[in-house]
Amino acid sequence: MTELMTGDRRGTPRKAKAAANAPEPSALERFIDAMIAMGQTGQVFGEHGIGKTATFLSYIPKRYPDTEVVLVPAANLTPDDLLVNAPVRTDRGGLALRQLIMKQLNPGRPFVLLLDDSLQAGDTIQSQLMQIACDWTLGEHDLRELGCVGVFLTDNESSAETSARRSDLAVLDRMVTMRISANDTSWRRFLSARYPSWDLAPVFQVWAAQAPVVRQLLSPRTLQHVLDCAREGFPLEWGLPLVNGTRLRLADEQKGKPRDLTDEILGRIGKALGVSSPATVADPVRRILRAAIRNRWAVLLQGPPGCGKTAVTKQVVRDEIGRDPVYFSLPVTNVEDLCVPVPTPDGSLEALLTRSLLGREPKVLVWDEYNRPKDKAAFAKLMEVTQEWTLAGRPIQNLKAQIALQNPPYHLGRKLMVSSNNVAQASRFTVSYEVRPDDIPANQWLIDTYGHTAEVVLEWWKNDIDDEGREWVTKRTIERLIKLHRHEQPLRTGLIYLGDGDYAPVSLSGLEARLADNKPVGLRELASDVDGWEARLMIAAESNDEGTDVTDLVHQVFANAEASQLRDNIEVVARLLLHLPPKLRATYLVGQTPEKQRVWVDAVAAMAKLR
Repeated sequence: MTELMTGDRRGTPRKAKAAANAPEPSALERFIDAMIAMGQTGQVFGEHGIGKTATFLSYIPKRYPDTEVVLVPAANLTPDDLLVNAPVRTDRGGLALRQLIMKQLNPGRPFVLLLDDSLQAGDTIQSQLMQIACDWTLGEHDLRELGCVGVFLTDNESSAETSARRSDLAVLDRMVTMRISANDTSWRRFLSARYPSWDLAPVFQVWAAQAPVVRQLLSPRTLQHVLDCAREGFPLEWGLPLVNGTRLRLADEQKGKPRDLTDEILGRIGKALGVSSPATVADPVRRILRAAIRNRWAVLLQGPPGCGKTAVTKQVVRDEIGRDPVYFSLPVTNVEDLCVPVPTPDGSLEALLTRSLLGREPKVLVWDEYNRPKDKAAFAKLMEVTQEWTLAGRPIQNLKAQIALQNPPYHLGRKLMVSSNNVAQASRFTVSYEVRPDDIPANQWLIDTYGHTAEVVLEWWKNDIDDEGREWVTKRTIERLIKLHRHEQPLRTGLIYLGDGDYAPVSLSGLEARLADNKPVGLRELASDVDGWEARLMIAAESNDEGTDVTDLVHQVFANAEASQLRDNIEVVARLLLHLPPKLRATYLVGQTPEKQRVWVDAVAAMAKLR
C-alpha cells in the first residue's frame, strides 16, 4: 500500500505506511484511501450485512492513527440534530442568533464523516446532507476548517430497506459512487480474527458455493451470528433473523420451484466447525439472556402475550449484574425520552441523554414491545442503539447487553397489532428466539408465591387440557385464576375475553373440581399414600414390562413436577422411581434444567440405596 500525500490544510491525515506483511487491502479500503487523497465525497452502495460500516470503523483508525471516524446514522437524525439557530451572548453582552453545529462535527482533530444509512433519512435531512456532500459545509460552518478530511455516504439501494432515492443531479455530480458486494470488504479476515480457534476456510467455502440469493440471505453479519451460536452450543438456526415474525429460510429456486436449503447449509457449517447443532437447549431463555450479558450481544425474544418474557428477563438481569435493567416500553417511548440536542457553552449542539443511560454502572437495555413503536422517530433512534450501541453518536457507558421483546404477528389464529420489519433491521440481533410457553420456568415462581393453590392450577394446566388450551391459558392467565379463586370470584372472568360475551375456548370444569378437592392427582397426593402407590406400581411392573395406566400416571406426575416439589418429596420419589421402567427413568435426566437434573441425580442415588 502506498503512502498518502499530505497537504497543507488543517486536518489532513499524517502519512501511514503499510507493514510489509500486511494483508492486501479490500476494494472498499482502496476506495477510502483514494477519496481521502482526492478530497472527494464518496458514496458506497451495497447489501446489508456485508461489512460496509465495519470496514470504515476498523480500517481508518489503523490506516490514519490520528484521524477519528465520526459516524452519523442518518436514518436517526431529526432536523435540529445537525444544525440549529440559537441565541448566544456576544462579546458585548448582548444576544444574537448563531448557528450551532452538532458537537461530533467538531472533535478537535482530523476526522472522516461517515453518513450511514444515508438514503433512509427524511426529506429535510436529505437537504442538509446535500450541502455536506456537495461542499463539505453545513450552514455557515466549513467542515474542512473543523478538521474534516473525508465525507462518505453509505446505504443499501434496495427499495425495501430505504425511504428515498438520490436522483438530484446537482448532488450526484459532486460524488464518486461505488457499488460493492461482500467480496469487496474484509469480512473473512474479521471473522477469522474473531474466532481464532476455528479454521473458517471450510465455512467460507460453504458460503461461496451458494447461489447469489442465498449468499445475500446468509450475509456475513448473519453468518457471524450463526458462528456465535455455535460457540455457545446453541442451535445454529437461532442466528438466523426473524423477519416479520418468521424465521428466515435460506432458500433459492430450482426449475421454478422454491428449495429450502437451511438445514443443509447449517449442517455443513456445523460439520466444518466440528460442532453439532442441538434442536434446543434446556432452559433456553435464561441461557440466551446470560450469554447476551456475558458476550455483549443484542438478542430478540419473540413470544406470545403473557408467557413471562419480561418478568424472566428482569429477573436474570438482576441476578447477573446486580441491578435492574434500563427498561423502555416502545408504545410509550418518545424520541425525547431517549435524547435531545441542547446548546452548550462552547457553541455546539450536544445530545443530552436520559438519566438512566448515564453513569458507569453496568447496564442492560430492555426494549419491551419492540415491534409496537409509538412513532417511527423513536424506532429510528432505537435502530442506532441496536446497530452501533450509541445514541446520537454518544456511546452508552458499560452497556452489557440489549434485549428486545416482542409478540408474533399472529397468535392462536388472531392478528396482533404489531409493526413489520425488514431483513436489515431483523439481522441486528445475534440470537433471535421464538419463545414457547414452557420455555420460561414461571411455574416455580407461581408455587413460591401462591403455594398449594398454584400447584393445583398447574396440575390442571399440565394434565387436563390439550396443547391449544395451554396456549390460551398463559402464565399471566394462570396467576389471574389463582387470585380469582383466592378471592372467591368466578374463574371464567379470568380467561382472555374475546368480545361479544365470548371467552377463550377452555373448559374450567376440571380446574373447578380440582380446587374443590374432588379430583386430586399430583405429587402431594402420591406422597399421602406412598405405600398404596408403591404396591400398585409393583403389580403393574409384574404384569407388563412397559407398565400400565398406573405407571403412566406416576410418570406424568414426575415429569410435570417442579424441582422444589421433587426436592420436598425426594424419599417418596425414590421409592416410586424404583418400580418405573428403566426407559422412563432415563427421560428425567434429558433436556432438563440444571436444577432439575441435580434433583433427579439425588433421587436416583436415593433409589439405588433402596435396592
